[in-house]
Amino acid sequence: MAPGPATTAPPTATTTSSSTGAVQISEVAKDNTRTSRTATHSHIKGLGLRPDGTADTNSGGFIGQSAAREACGVVVDLIKAKKMSGRAVLLAGGPGTGKTALALAVSQDLGSRVPFCPIVGSEIYSSEVKKTEALMENFRRAIGLRVRETKEVYEGEVVELSPEETENPLGGYGRTISHLLISLKAAKGTKKLRLDPSIYEAIQKERVRLGDVIYIEANTGSVKRVGRSDAYATEFDLEAEEYVPVPKGEVHKKKEVVQDVTLHDLDVANARPQGGQDVMSMMGQLMKPKKTEITEKLRNEINKVVNKYIDQGVAELVPGVLFIDEVHMLDLESFTYLTRALESSISPIVILASNRGLTPIRGASDTLPPSAHGIPSDLLARLLIIPTHPYQPDEIKSIVRTRAKTEGLNVSEAALARVSEAGVRVSLRYALQLLAPASVLAKVGGRGEVGVEEVEECEGLFLDAGRSARGLGAEGFM
Repeated sequence: MAPGPATTAPPTATTTSSSTGAVQISEVAKDNTRTSRTATHSHIKGLGLRPDGTADTNSGGFIGQSAAREACGVVVDLIKAKKMSGRAVLLAGGPGTGKTALALAVSQDLGSRVPFCPIVGSEIYSSEVKKTEALMENFRRAIGLRVRETKEVYEGEVVELSPEETENPLGGYGRTISHLLISLKAAKGTKKLRLDPSIYEAIQKERVRLGDVIYIEANTGSVKRVGRSDAYATEFDLEAEEYVPVPKGEVHKKKEVVQDVTLHDLDVANARPQGGQDVMSMMGQLMKPKKTEITEKLRNEINKVVNKYIDQGVAELVPGVLFIDEVHMLDLESFTYLTRALESSISPIVILASNRGLTPIRGASDTLPPSAHGIPSDLLARLLIIPTHPYQPDEIKSIVRTRAKTEGLNVSEAALARVSEAGVRVSLRYALQLLAPASVLAKVGGRGEVGVEEVEECEGLFLDAGRSARGLGAEGFM
């Protein structure tokens, strides 16, 4: 008997496939939670100062160091008033007293528009680039230039697009585009434009068609496709298009465009001019080394152009912050160059940090006596020194509590007290490093919060520097 026609059940709302072996399709619930790595100073949101400049005990993620925070607040006010350019600040204190956190808090208070360039003293040593060149690169990265430019633009929805052809002037049977007629519609009217053939090529590259919203700069003739007009949003059920509303106002308008660049960006752009479009030129660009030194002559020329823009009112200089951590790692030549760079007419605010006391200057230990913080005395005379002091036991407990909250850990009061006691006995950094492993042990043990048992187990698993050194000494390795 011949088999009858196959019958299938009608699809229901819960069916994900219509027949056996079909690809299963299921919707994934959209999760708007943002996950990010918790860094060492993720909890620092600012200096935590009151309007009168005094420091809160616990504010902005900062706990303690009230005098240092108030001093940094004065530095921030000087930077905002543009009276701190070419000066330097030294944050001096023991390890784990918040020097790097203070520098990051200064950058938070200054805002994202002010350049902040953090480096470590050992970063400038390279076999490819001189240390003075690396130091000047970071100096230029920390100096911003805010350029204000008024542009005439034509913006609207394309309602007509018709290229006009003419006979090819070179002869032959072909025809060439003489001009392009385009009509743009905005909320307050429509304007018909006659464009150069070169702009037609730019429109073809952007794949502009009727119904698209475009943006044409009158000065340069550059064309940008903004998106598809939202009047066509229901044209198709599925379409990989970004729909935008019809621009407000007139088609022809003036816009003030503000661009933020650093002087290092200008240096690199002028040091590596684009070559030809042939294969050999392109290969030459690829074969060039990534790190190249920028000559002082080029920087002086760029400085002249920048000063000209500033005098014309087109641009504004934004001195940023260069933060050099572990500054005692610089040698005598670098310190000499740093002193000279601070005295130049265009220089950023420099914040140095050191945890050394009386120590020899690198590169001059045989010729010069030990100096404070490993910095030559002539540079020390130019610095405003802000001291940081060791944290008190109650401040360490508050820091541990804040850090546990930042990492999303549920820690009992007894465990917090045990971790804080380890911070007083050993170091704050060691105590903070115990939190994450203790939370893992609590999860493995099926407990919802970190207890004293997990902290004690972590202290047995992970030694601090003192116990490790004593253990190695007892075994005869040292």
